[in-house]
Amino acid sequence: MDTTISDIVSAKTMLPVKTQPTCRQLCLFLSEYAAWLLGCGATCIRLEKNVNRIAEAFDKHVDMCIMPRHIHLTVSSHDRHISFTAISSIRCKAISFDINTRLSRLSWEIADEKIDFTQVQHRFEVITKTPPANKWLVLFLASAANASFCRLFGGDLLAMGIVFVATLAGFYLKQILTENKVDVRIVFIICAFVSSVLGATDGLFGLGTTPGVAIGTSVLYLVPGIPFLNSFSDMLDRHYVCAFSRFMDAMILTACLSIGLCGGMFMMNVDMF
Repeated sequence: MDTTISDIVSAKTMLPVKTQPTCRQLCLFLSEYAAWLLGCGATCIRLEKNVNRIAEAFDKHVDMCIMPRHIHLTVSSHDRHISFTAISSIRCKAISFDINTRLSRLSWEIADEKIDFTQVQHRFEVITKTPPANKWLVLFLASAANASFCRLFGGDLLAMGIVFVATLAGFYLKQILTENKVDVRIVFIICAFVSSVLGATDGLFGLGTTPGVAIGTSVLYLVPGIPFLNSFSDMLDRHYVCAFSRFMDAMILTACLSIGLCGGMFMMNVDMF
């Protein structure tokens, strides 16, 4: 069958036209995207790469300033004749590797598949509504992991069992207090106190041969490792303000952990030195 020029033109007109966002639309989307990504525990360098990747896919230029509690973001056309600026607050959510990974994957899908902007908005909305992991499974796995740390530091089987119970009680209390919007610093003090009191039962009743390991590892689940690592990563990437903020948050939580631990040891009459 012969193909005429009119047939080719009509075929092209039947292809779906992908929606290209304006600077305003993309800026509002990226500001919300960045607020969620940083709030879920992403580093500043990951945030920059993902946002720039999305902006380049839609043929736009982006400038941003990342602060500890806000993100200032400007999207402009490549000729800089049109621009739009937005300021968004960081979404204070629990650290979620699931949401973090899915948001990063979305940026690659935009760059590789060139998906429509309306589809991007829909996928982003689905990701932000991702339900949290099963809290009972997390509770069990966290307790088992902390008991494994006890064994790693030389604890015997009885110490491992006590640490498992101490973590189970402390972590469950942490989940309850967090759901009731209690200040995270108070949560760390209370949970560390409860776990250390239960962890001290190994030495109090002479159940095992490693009571010091039991009480020392009973509060390890509270150590803010991710904020410490993120602060170091931000410092290497020269985001000094965010690095200092995250480091101070981690130090304050560590101090709260220490207060609860010392309070539990004092109550159980355990020698600190």
